[in-house]
Amino acid sequence: MNQTKQLAADVNFAADDEIDLRELFATIWAGKWLITAITSVFAIGAVCLALYLPNIYKSEALLAPASQEQGGLGGLAGQFGGLASLAGISLGGGGAVDNTTLAMEVVQSRTFLSNFIEQHQLQVALMAAKGWDESTDQLLIDEEVYNGSSKQWLREPEGRRGVEPTEQELVEAMLELITVSQAKDSGLVSISVEHFSPFVAKQWVDWLVQDINFEMKTRDLKEANKSITYLESKLATTKIAELQNVLYQLIEEQSKTVMFAEVRDEYIFKTVDAAVVPELKAKPKRALICVLGTLLGGMLGVFVVLIRAFVRK
Repeated sequence: MNQTKQLAADVNFAADDEIDLRELFATIWAGKWLITAITSVFAIGAVCLALYLPNIYKSEALLAPASQEQGGLGGLAGQFGGLASLAGISLGGGGAVDNTTLAMEVVQSRTFLSNFIEQHQLQVALMAAKGWDESTDQLLIDEEVYNGSSKQWLREPEGRRGVEPTEQELVEAMLELITVSQAKDSGLVSISVEHFSPFVAKQWVDWLVQDINFEMKTRDLKEANKSITYLESKLATTKIAELQNVLYQLIEEQSKTVMFAEVRDEYIFKTVDAAVVPELKAKPKRALICVLGTLLGGMLGVFVVLIRAFVRK
């Protein structure tokens, strides 16, 4: 008897569930015109947005870390550190960041990018450009932000940021356009730039590679020359033959650093695949924007119809 009641309850539940599904589809079908209207609005909006967004081009250079001499004050630290400490000389030690990692961080640093923007006068291309005219190869400048004739900034001040872009704004805008990454398997480094103009993107990549090589070379030259001066001053006051031998070797290592820095233009990164002017845009993905906009409109339309039917009940 109990089994018969349970079976009847299961049949009734299945019937109710079937009725609910039929009612659901009937509700959706009844609101098909509203769903179609909402989907159409979103589809048209997605198409307009896709057409409005300007093309963005991406240029990229593939670089290999240049071999570095493992000498200098740290090169002989393990061998002669104890002896040098007797004369009050610190040779340093391990734990230092390798030059490739350091260069990758420097190229994304505020100081480097600020100097980079100032040196190449990139303020207008960063903050006022809104597109690129392919026929004239000219950037389209937003006249509400910058007046090209009078060379004056016209934007509205906001908080502590005035009419002219601040250093922090420029660096933030630059960081949104550049990408620096290193492949874990090969160790190769890629530097890429995205911009409205494919020619600007390629030029900026070339400048970044050139400037980071020069920056790291200048740093090492300054440090090596300073080390040589220091070691020579210690050598003049040292009478211990063994320690003099250590100092001569250290001076020799620093002299090698100076020599390599002066003769190599590609000091930190060697170009494996140079940047080129891209022929095809990198984004926006207009077809994807249209599809996603249409799907979003359809889902929203179904949701509105179901909510409206639920409220009426």
